[in-house]
Amino acid sequence: MEFTEAELTIALTAAGKATLAAQSREIRKGRVDVEDSWRALGGYGRYQLLHRLGDQLLPVLASLPDVDRVHGERPSYSAAQVRAAVAEHAEDAGGRLRRQALVLARTALVQTALSALPPWHDPAQQAPGQEPGDDIPDPR
Repeated sequence: MEFTEAELTIALTAAGKATLAAQSREIRKGRVDVEDSWRALGGYGRYQLLHRLGDQLLPVLASLPDVDRVHGERPSYSAAQVRAAVAEHAEDAGGRLRRQALVLARTALVQTALSALPPWHDPAQQAPGQEPGDDIPDPR
């Protein structure tokens, strides 16, 4: 599947925030806001997190099957399609059970990333005078 750079940035940022929330007890208990923690990481901290996630998620997102893009809707994939793409890129991590756990966890992360994608807007259906990308939210 071909995603735009903006879409991949939004998807990766959503996965990064979900990962940060899963790693922090303070965020999970609601004592700290995930957005505040994200900003507190700083530029280099965010880069390190997104770099590790990018190595795991970008090949999977690129290998998802092509689906028809409908104006105003997000691309949708079945759980089986996402799981198959993740399994294709999952390395053997020390046994069958460990690999299954890796595939399940990474599938959930890819689904989180996909759910954050903005609705697709067909450039042919842009309103007159509107610049392409004006309606794409800022990933920060």
